[in-house]
Amino acid sequence: MKEYFRISAGKYVPGKSFDVVRPASLNHPKNHAVMFIMHDHITEAAAFTQCEECLIFWPESIAVPEEIEARHAVYRCSWPHTRYCSFYAENAITYYPPVEDFELVNGAFIAKTAKIGNHCSILPGAYIGGEAELGDNCYVGAGTKLVGEVHIGSNVIIRENSVIGADGLSTDRNEKGHALTMPQFGGVVIEDDVQIGALTVIARGAIDNTLIRRGCRIDNSTFISHNVTIGEDTFIVGESIMFGSSSTGDQVFISGNSTIRNGKHIGSKALVGMGSVVVSDVAAGAIVKGNPAK
Repeated sequence: MKEYFRISAGKYVPGKSFDVVRPASLNHPKNHAVMFIMHDHITEAAAFTQCEECLIFWPESIAVPEEIEARHAVYRCSWPHTRYCSFYAENAITYYPPVEDFELVNGAFIAKTAKIGNHCSILPGAYIGGEAELGDNCYVGAGTKLVGEVHIGSNVIIRENSVIGADGLSTDRNEKGHALTMPQFGGVVIEDDVQIGALTVIARGAIDNTLIRRGCRIDNSTFISHNVTIGEDTFIVGESIMFGSSSTGDQVFISGNSTIRNGKHIGSKALVGMGSVVVSDVAAGAIVKGNPAK
């Protein structure tokens, strides 16, 4: 079990004697984790019965089931996400990529612990971090940065000056309006046969991984935010934005300069017209366009 920190749950809920050592989400609950749940996701609270000894920030207006109360430290508060972000700030918890020992190979900076497959082409000025893992026959363009935990399959092309594994904006405000930024603990997974255009940024997940599935094509100057999942053989044309926790099914086509709102899903084989702003889920096979997209 990977530990990111070690904080006593009793600091927040008196009488609880266990420690929490990592973050976790409702989608992937884990033991000894810090978690939160918002009012509009309370129907998913059964996820907390799949893990033990967690610190959970819980909406104070909603009763806590006895089973969850017994197995966890439940901290009731008015706005759980804000309190969750405060947890990291008040405990001085960060998760920045470390300064690493590296080797200079053909002008590229490659950390000594990085795992590079066979027959990869890594051009000058690229940086490959120590938690990066590349499969075979990959191309990494000049100036590209692979930061943090990045898992890349085989036959992947990443064009020039892209950044894979940058932090997303998981930020809230405290009662005074000051920023509370949650460290980003997730990674990026890019499956086989993906192509990523130049100047593209793919943020690592806030807790779980950002996921680009097999066969995708992502054009130049695209932004893929934290926790996004892109289905197989999806095409995303240049200067489009997919905000946090948005997702697609398979074989979706997103035309250029489109914006997908956080948390929204685009069904398989749907088409999003050029310049569209998607603010609600899109059904499989649908064609939508405009602002808001319809």
